[in-house]
Amino acid sequence: MAAQEIQKAQYAIVGGSGTLSSDFPNNCQADDVEVLADNLHFETPYGESPAFRLFSVAGKHVLTCRMHGWRSGVTRADASRQVFWTFREAGVKRILSEGGVGTVNHLLDIRDFMVPDDYLDLSVRKDVMLDGRYLLLMRDALCPELRKALLKAARKRFDGRIFDRGTYAVTDGRHFESPAEIAMIQGHADIVGQSICPEVYLAREIGACYAGLYFTVNYGEGLEGGVSHDVMADIFYDDAPMIGEILLETIREVDATDKHCACESLRKETLLKDVYNEVSSKG
Repeated sequence: MAAQEIQKAQYAIVGGSGTLSSDFPNNCQADDVEVLADNLHFETPYGESPAFRLFSVAGKHVLTCRMHGWRSGVTRADASRQVFWTFREAGVKRILSEGGVGTVNHLLDIRDFMVPDDYLDLSVRKDVMLDGRYLLLMRDALCPELRKALLKAARKRFDGRIFDRGTYAVTDGRHFESPAEIAMIQGHADIVGQSICPEVYLAREIGACYAGLYFTVNYGEGLEGGVSHDVMADIFYDDAPMIGEILLETIREVDATDKHCACESLRKETLLKDVYNEVSSKG
């Protein structure tokens, strides 16, 4: 498949399990949405990218891919690099993510929304970067400004429970966690999933804001009966349009350049610059 030229876009959506079943954004009822280009593949230093869709909402250009770019035969680390390298080349400044997650906090129920304000990385994919030029400070890794906009949009479209903060624990997939793992995470996190890392690191590395909207689709093992595949399928198919509409509404409300957050300033030049340059020059 021939690679295509990367078009400019200041916004991006990393599609997850919430919109996987839908033809986002075509499944959303919106007069200001137009698909500009489809099935876009780009050559990256980490292999050919997944398929992207370029669309506009309220005149703002948005790049999106399905299910975090994960696909057979490509490691999740390389898929993440392909996606975020493309975002960097396109000039993306604001990134939204969505997905289905499991509960860790026993107070959470199925079909609760959470916009987390922190994360706990229990994955082994920790050294996933584009070029290593920066020291990444992970304070406010989930942009407060984007989170505020996501919450406002979610409350307009959803009348269920929406939690405005919480901690997302990241584990490696594609298996679910064991009861012992959920018990270990309890008290340290509220939800568990497989995608927010390394995305928070890569977003910070490219100087972009990042925040996510997560829908609880199963109970963690050992809690309230654990995973029900039928319930998860119902949620993925029934609720995808609503999740898409929340994401579109968020983009309408936020500006790409008029920022009032510290996200970009928390990316610092590495103190090991001379060592980095020496290693780079040796290949």
